Amino acid sequence: MKNIDDFIKEKRNLFDDSEPISGHMERFEWKLEKRLHSRQNKKSILPYLLKAAVVTIMITISSLWIWDNFIRSDNKKMALGDVSPQYREVENYYVHEVSTIKGELKNHYLKDDPEQKEMIDKELRSMDSVYLQLQKDLRANPDDERIINAMIEHYQTKVEVLSYILNQLKSIRNEHENIQNNGKTNI
Repeated sequence: MKNIDDFIKEKRNLFDDSEPISGHMERFEWKLEKRLHSRQNKKSILPYLLKAAVVTIMITISSLWIWDNFIRSDNKKMALGDVSPQYREVENYYVHEVSTIKGELKNHYLKDDPEQKEMIDKELRSMDSVYLQLQKDLRANPDDERIINAMIEHYQTKVEVLSYILNQLKSIRNEHENIQNNGKTNI
């Protein structure tokens, strides 16, 4: 660094011999002002794009959060079939039994009586709410045999209740038919 300083001091007269041409400073100031004004007139689109990107990201993240926490119904529940293949078979058996009995009830015995149909549907929804709670408990404790047994017992109870209702409706219908048949033979 000292060598450069010494060189400049020794050769100072070589550096000071030329002056800029006349009007140089005025042209420099004019170009500088022109450049500043042109930058002020040009508005960049980048800040708007960044704002739009941030808003899009926020909407996407909040939508995913809402879907995960409120809309998706299976995120807090766990079925018996998720525990093991044997429990999946048990669950499939009971689900089939329940749907078969419900179908027979609705198609043959309750189709003419909407009041009884609504009453049974209300009881089934009440039973299903208990099962939903059991599914949430199973999600929290997937190895707890007590919860698994409670879920199986729930299915057994549901099948028994539906079978009982079906048998009662069959016996009522048979009695009603017997009464009608006896009335026709006496005429």
